[in-house]
Amino acid sequence: MTITVDRAGIWDSEAIADVAAVTFPLACPPGASDDDISAFIDNVLSVDKFSEYLTDPTRTVLKVIRDGSIVGYAMLVDDEPADPDVKAAVTLRPTTELSKLYVLPGNHGTGAAASLMDAVVDHARRSGSTGIWLGVNQENLRAQKFYAKHGFTQVGTKTFLVGAQLHHDFVMERPVS
Repeated sequence: MTITVDRAGIWDSEAIADVAAVTFPLACPPGASDDDISAFIDNVLSVDKFSEYLTDPTRTVLKVIRDGSIVGYAMLVDDEPADPDVKAAVTLRPTTELSKLYVLPGNHGTGAAASLMDAVVDHARRSGSTGIWLGVNQENLRAQKFYAKHGFTQVGTKTFLVGAQLHHDFVMERPVS
């Protein structure tokens, strides 16, 4: 089994959107409706949206490849947080947002997510950030444990809209060091 992490290119839009369509619903709380999840995928995680993300100079999309196939991705935003709750909670500046980090089922425990996280920290370091922040659903205990294992601590809360449903996230932050 070979795992590599690399920067995604525009040619990866479709494969990453496919991964996003499978993985995003797994991170949603049990009360999230199928319609709201589908609307979020259509509006935020489509091939067209990933094409936009991959050409946005403030964003970096990393892909994790296992045995020749894209099995996960991370999206980073090198910019100040726009959300006032996040802006107040995050203390390490300059900062990089870890907007998304997902791996396909069947790849948990293989080192794919850990390799992706190592690449995220490396990117933030090379970008000159002193901190990395993320939002994680308050009911997603598995993700919270993964982030805590990688040095993130809870520093605040924020809301997150999925379709028409408002969800509650923890804001977590870690130093780049």
